[in-house]
Amino acid sequence: MSPSSPGRIVVVGAGMVAHRFADQLRSRSAEGDWRLTVIGDEPLLPYDRVHLSDLFTGKDAAALALEPSVWADPRITLVTGERVERLDRDARTVTTATGRVEPYDTLVLATGSWAWTPRTEGTDLPGVFSYRTVADVVAVQEWAATRAAELGRPLTGVVVGGGVLGLEAAAALQGLGATTTVVEFADRLMNVQLDDGGGEALRVLVTANGVEVRTAAAAVRLGAADDGAVATMDLSTGATVPADVVVFSTGIRPRDRLARESGLAIGERGGVVVGRTCRTSDPAVWAIGECASFEGECVGLVAPGNLMADVVASQLFGGPRTYTPAPEGTRLKGAGVEAASFGDVFGLTPGALEVTLADPVARTYRKIVVSDDARTLLGGVFVGDASLYASLRPLLGRPLGADPSAFLAPEGGAPAPGGDVPDDVVVCSCANVSAGSVRAAVTEHGCTTVGEVKACTKAGTVCGSCVPLLTKIVTATLEDAGITVSRAMCEHFAMPRAELFALVREGGLRTFSEVVAAHGTGRGCVICKPVVASILSSLGAGHVLEPEHAALQDTNDHVLANLQKDGTYSVVPRVPGGEITPEKLLVIAQVAQEFGLYTRITGAQRIGMFGARIDQLPAIWRRLVDAGMESGQAYGKSLRAVKSCVGSAWCRFGVQDSVGMGVRLELRYRGLRAPHKFKVGVSGCARECAEARGKDVGVIATEKGWNVYVGGNGGFTPRHAELLAEDLDDDRLVQVVDRFLAHYIQTADRLQRTAPWVADYPGGIEELRRVLVEDALGIGAQLDALVADHVDGYADEWRSTLEDPDKLRRFQAFVNAPGEHDPDLAYTAERGQARPARPGETAHHDPVVARTLEIVP
Repeated sequence: MSPSSPGRIVVVGAGMVAHRFADQLRSRSAEGDWRLTVIGDEPLLPYDRVHLSDLFTGKDAAALALEPSVWADPRITLVTGERVERLDRDARTVTTATGRVEPYDTLVLATGSWAWTPRTEGTDLPGVFSYRTVADVVAVQEWAATRAAELGRPLTGVVVGGGVLGLEAAAALQGLGATTTVVEFADRLMNVQLDDGGGEALRVLVTANGVEVRTAAAAVRLGAADDGAVATMDLSTGATVPADVVVFSTGIRPRDRLARESGLAIGERGGVVVGRTCRTSDPAVWAIGECASFEGECVGLVAPGNLMADVVASQLFGGPRTYTPAPEGTRLKGAGVEAASFGDVFGLTPGALEVTLADPVARTYRKIVVSDDARTLLGGVFVGDASLYASLRPLLGRPLGADPSAFLAPEGGAPAPGGDVPDDVVVCSCANVSAGSVRAAVTEHGCTTVGEVKACTKAGTVCGSCVPLLTKIVTATLEDAGITVSRAMCEHFAMPRAELFALVREGGLRTFSEVVAAHGTGRGCVICKPVVASILSSLGAGHVLEPEHAALQDTNDHVLANLQKDGTYSVVPRVPGGEITPEKLLVIAQVAQEFGLYTRITGAQRIGMFGARIDQLPAIWRRLVDAGMESGQAYGKSLRAVKSCVGSAWCRFGVQDSVGMGVRLELRYRGLRAPHKFKVGVSGCARECAEARGKDVGVIATEKGWNVYVGGNGGFTPRHAELLAEDLDDDRLVQVVDRFLAHYIQTADRLQRTAPWVADYPGGIEELRRVLVEDALGIGAQLDALVADHVDGYADEWRSTLEDPDKLRRFQAFVNAPGEHDPDLAYTAERGQARPARPGETAHHDPVVARTLEIVP
């Protein structure tokens, strides 16, 4: 077979690397006469295993499927749900479990790896799982739901393995309602990727998220309950922990059985031996991905597997490309905490210098490893805040261009590398895309957006950690080419949100019709309508349910309540500063009992009631409003709550009245609409019981007054707030917070939270301090006025709604059947309350009945 005609190609395995190989062949549309058959044993299209934990957040398997257009190529055949059982190298055929015989001229083994489980007694018990495939995730989800219903209580889960996948699995079990313990044989979490300092910092963060961590421990035996399912785990330390569900995430082993049985060379530690061309000991057989052993190592990462796929695709058509492994990075995701590392994490390079910044208050740990002259980047570790990872990892082995300590400085410091990185720097290691290729996508292939560049180069389409740097390069390249980078909010408004805000304010516009007539086109869309609604609300243009505003609102704002998974709504009254009277507590309890609502204390020191039908909302809120309560705006892009500790009023360590300040701030900013929801925390001393630095605005008491921090976030991408001003008196504190929120509302992009807004602010926190605290631009009075106008014009949205019959007409389940409600709502009892019934459970249509059946003997 000539190099330009690989003939019949068979790939055994249909994972991410096989998909990459098929895509690479497809791109060679004019080269050679070839046919490709890909055979996989999972009954699914090849899917993104990197984001497997997304299935626990509600995504389905179809959402993880990799680009399906690959399989539309007539030269490519995909076979799923069939396991290849035999490889006959003499006959050049593979045979599947169903008897299908597939001949080949070229065979590519992409069989991946399997989840290894240590020898532990009881691993065959029901309730014990691995964490590797979609089927594993589905099995864990189904077991958790069924077992919790059988036991009538929340589950206790144990994850064996404290690596990246183990921590993701622990977060997933938490998401399923289980209290979770991580058991790790090594002395720290992510022991391969993190040094001692990083491992300890990660332990603190994981523990703070409610996961118990036991290191230097191994699982030695699993015990069973009376019904035979797993119930306990005995550890090597002598301890026994409860375990209703167990997930093993203790590493992987290459799937090399097929290669072994056919006589191919196997590495000492397993895996199919390959050289730099990825060819095996049989010239007609190649191996790529986790099953391939190169220089004695099998790598369980997608990036080297994709590189191997590219190499084989090149080799098959006579290309010169060979495999040279590059130092890889690892980033923890989907676990509620940030951790990442790359390169020489442990400083093992001769003469290596380590520059470390550990901040126990902010709970962050950063380390950069550099050469002995402090110029060349050798590695990095980031825990608690991994924002530098995406920008620094591509510079591995290159000059940093600044003092290493400047990158780690908590404020100011050297800026992270941007769009000017050299062409040969690999920006996306997963898809092996260089900065030069990104720039070529713009200059040679006409891409004008990040999305188009991702589609063209595949950069940023796997783990996504490179997207921030990718965006900077694309923007810089477009601007260098003289191409105006579109800042349009959508097709109806050619300007970004901040510019539109200024135009609406200056023009005194009061309705969407006026705004679109003056500055837009068309009739608006789902992007611009909520943005305009938020701007109008921020500028005091009237109640959100006024006829001109109601149609603009998102689903939640449309009925002043948060939509829940079963179609009911939540009711969350405001509890300023977490302070509430016994009388109001009684009313909340009575309302919840009467309407059969599920109740819980929220993380924002409020009481949430769940399960209210849309037609019940006015009656519920009438009771609450009559008792002196008002909307907590849990549904809006606005202030959610101000969390506070008891402060000097009660605590022996408190130095300021944190409750009083919390109440003052919450009553001042209640109902203030913003580009995104925001939260405030007020701590009465440096012990930080209100977790203020994890909030958009954090206030911490000092002996001299108050320190104010901004840009924190406890959400999907946790970030600690940065110090804006210190030792302020009460009134000056309020003024600084006023100005911060007003400036954010005026200039932030749509749906941009304060954390990225602060991080991206030109000049950083120092410039923000000059603008807001020192009033360097002379806009302080304007910012003060925006908040003052809001305070003067504030009216509780639910009280106003209850006083308007026209607004109340929208609160009915069916427009054509007033008084009727959804007959499919069904509930079951759990821990003395009613919750939505799951498929197959005994259910009642009345939540009060469901709850009563459990608590009455």
